[in-house]
Amino acid sequence: MIELLKEVSRLHFPNPPATPMQIEAFEQRVGWRLDPDLRAFYLRCDGANLFDRINPEFAFHPLAEIRRARVVMLQDDTDKSGSASWYSVCEVQDSNYILLDVSQQTGGRYPIRDGYREGFPDPVYCAQIANSFSEFLEGALRSNGRWFWLKELQEE
Repeated sequence: MIELLKEVSRLHFPNPPATPMQIEAFEQRVGWRLDPDLRAFYLRCDGANLFDRINPEFAFHPLAEIRRARVVMLQDDTDKSGSASWYSVCEVQDSNYILLDVSQQTGGRYPIRDGYREGFPDPVYCAQIANSFSEFLEGALRSNGRWFWLKELQEE
């Protein structure tokens, strides 16, 4: 994760880091704790744009903008509009999102889902695309701005 964060700082457009107090306030607001990958990211940069400062292919949200995916995508915070445990952490082109699933952890990390707007909130269309934030960030950094996970989903 350290090398990925250095790359974000060196080649992309990170925001200034979040403070430990901002992280604590965020965790109190949402009711769950950042995993080690997310904590490292937000202590290094409170959000970041990859590849382009103005029209980024990946726009990672600052802590203050992380919300339940169902609120972001459907403007409704009830169970009929999707899982309460999916949070939007990154916006990609065409009003689609990258979602963090805080209902489970593998190796102490939360998995990442595709927040495909047309298929939301169906888990078939919003499939898991990475086992952790660091795995997703590495894919994004190597992608040249492309949605690297779509080829893998089509092969399944």
